[in-house]
Amino acid sequence: MGISVQVRTFTGAVEATCVHPSIADLCRRAASQNLPLLGYVDPYDDTVFNRSQLRVLIPELRGLANGSAAEEVEAVHQILALTAHVERKAHRYLVFNGD
Repeated sequence: MGISVQVRTFTGAVEATCVHPSIADLCRRAASQNLPLLGYVDPYDDTVFNRSQLRVLIPELRGLANGSAAEEVEAVHQILALTAHVERKAHRYLVFNGD
């Protein structure tokens, strides 16, 4: 299936989901660039980011969008929309859900 991205509450309820075929490619490229957060997303398990970690994750995503193919840019925009959801509400987490 690949990697999806979800907004989860502290109880584990899923409030929003992004399923895009380019998410795994973004994560692989982030790993090749040694990005400190997105570069360590586990493709086989959940990787959870809290609100304060988004201060690093969001610039990583924006940086990857520069010079990327249109599909990857679309995936970045969808993930960034989820980060906005996490920033607006307390006790929300951005979860990269590995295959």
